[in-house]
Amino acid sequence: MTLFDELAEKLGDDQWDEWKAKVLDAKEEIAAFVASRRPGRGAEVLDWFQGSFNFCLQIMYNDGTPDVIIRFPGPGHTTFRDEKIQNEVQVIQFLQDKTSIPVPRLFSWGLTKDSPRNLGPFMISEFVEGVHLSDVLKDPADPKRLYLNPNIDENILDNVYHQLSDIMLELYSFDFDRIGAISKEVISGSWSVTGRPLTYTMNELATTAFFPVKEFPSTTFTSTREYVQYLTTEHKTHLWTQRNICGSPLEARDRYVSRLLYAKSIDKHCMNDNGPFKLFCDDFRPQNILVDPETLRIKAVLDLEFTNAMPSQFASDPPWWLLLVGPDSYLLRDHTPEEFVEAYEPRLQHFLQTMERAEVARPGAGDAQPLSSLMREAWATKRFWFDYAARKPFDVKVIFDNCLNESGAGIESLDKEACEGIDPFVRMKMQQLRTYDAECSEVIGKTHILPG
Repeated sequence: MTLFDELAEKLGDDQWDEWKAKVLDAKEEIAAFVASRRPGRGAEVLDWFQGSFNFCLQIMYNDGTPDVIIRFPGPGHTTFRDEKIQNEVQVIQFLQDKTSIPVPRLFSWGLTKDSPRNLGPFMISEFVEGVHLSDVLKDPADPKRLYLNPNIDENILDNVYHQLSDIMLELYSFDFDRIGAISKEVISGSWSVTGRPLTYTMNELATTAFFPVKEFPSTTFTSTREYVQYLTTEHKTHLWTQRNICGSPLEARDRYVSRLLYAKSIDKHCMNDNGPFKLFCDDFRPQNILVDPETLRIKAVLDLEFTNAMPSQFASDPPWWLLLVGPDSYLLRDHTPEEFVEAYEPRLQHFLQTMERAEVARPGAGDAQPLSSLMREAWATKRFWFDYAARKPFDVKVIFDNCLNESGAGIESLDKEACEGIDPFVRMKMQQLRTYDAECSEVIGKTHILPG
């Protein structure tokens, strides 16, 4: 598994901490600002909390007005902050206009230029009481890490899976003709894809790998193949530019070969090339869902910032989060791919059986190939693994080698130009690692052991 760039992480954490101190220093001003956008008397900050990308302040009023949340994406952990908020606001408004999916009511939002002290773009929304679904499902025997409780009551899973199936089926019912961020046309009120896809992966690469952001897409895509080919280019750029991604000449060689072989499998795994394209959120998972602790009724779906119209095969893959963590995190914890599959498949069968019941109950059942059937197909054909690797550039090698490369293909399957590029690539990566190691020693006092 690939490590992040420690220098990039330190820079990001330092930026976040400096900015967070400014936010907390401005609590009274922020409370007054929120009251100007969501009227009520006696507004003050009751509490604050943070996630991976966002910092939130809970605002209470002394006149009985319900509490609200103001959420800022923070620098250092988030790139393209204004764009991120704009995209998420559009998705929230779409879901409120078109679906029954519970999302917090949005009262106000704005860009950096609109915020107190230019702290950053913001959203002000209702405060929803509830517990994170992941806290209900996780293993109580291992509270410090996120694993599905292996002894969880099947009735609890039935309840949760049925609600999640309804949400996924509703999202899948909408079609778009391009890949990218959606927005609403002011005059006609119609929804369409108008901006580039801003994804979880792009944010992660920019903040933890010093990925050259000018190489990210600047426009929409019109076909699945075109978009997936871009993603394989993104994989290659990442491999070439993250200086500590290869810890030895052998690792550099193996990563090079695996990424190029993965790119050669596009024809095998791409489907519905010209659409329609479907709404897909990289970060839709139990950690971002609030439920009533007594009934487990879903009360709010949160953190929709990386939702785009995407290739339909992404939206028709089985959920990667059925064990609460994805395959990449599972493997990082010293498990094998076989152990992941052994633990995952029983949950997948349970989930799909629940979805099948939800499909039968929906109006128009039988009009098209059921989503549950597409998910079974994706798992059986290994398209699930291809799509997951497409969105996980840090883990392409381990996923390709263990889950996709059934023939055991190696360097002999690459063309002459690719083969001739291996040795120069390896020399470049080892020089990058030496430079990186020297900088780490100077900046954070940590020296890596470079193989001879």
